[in-house]
Amino acid sequence: MASKLNVCGALGALTLLAACSGEPETDAAAGPAAETGEGPAPQATPAAAPAASAPPAAFATCVSCHSVEPGKHGIGPSMHGVFGEKAASVEGFNYSPALKNAGLTWDRATLDEWLTAPVKMVPGTRMVMSIPNPEARAAIIDYLETLK
Repeated sequence: MASKLNVCGALGALTLLAACSGEPETDAAAGPAAETGEGPAPQATPAAAPAASAPPAAFATCVSCHSVEPGKHGIGPSMHGVFGEKAASVEGFNYSPALKNAGLTWDRATLDEWLTAPVKMVPGTRMVMSIPNPEARAAIIDYLETLK
């Protein structure tokens, strides 16, 4: 078993080394002129925008308690699909009575107020973490809106 692991590890390392050989890639569509430096200068390509569903850096605070996988709960409920839903409605999670009775729907304004001060908004909730930075809250809310 150990020898199989060593072979797999060695193959993986060789694959990484080959991928990082340092040789420049050529653009086959540009033809031989691009390889020799003749012809028009290559156009700069803008960096790709991050995927809409990529979590923002601020979401790192949230993942200490919440998952984004449907049905996978931690200390807090899964955040998958909560945007636009009634608070305390994710199946399989035991919510505080305070949140169950709050009558909230998770829209942008409600989430912003909630993330600012959950204990102030719903006294008796179990969520005690807050996100004081408005830009961080907006990024988290934008991300939650993509989790459908």
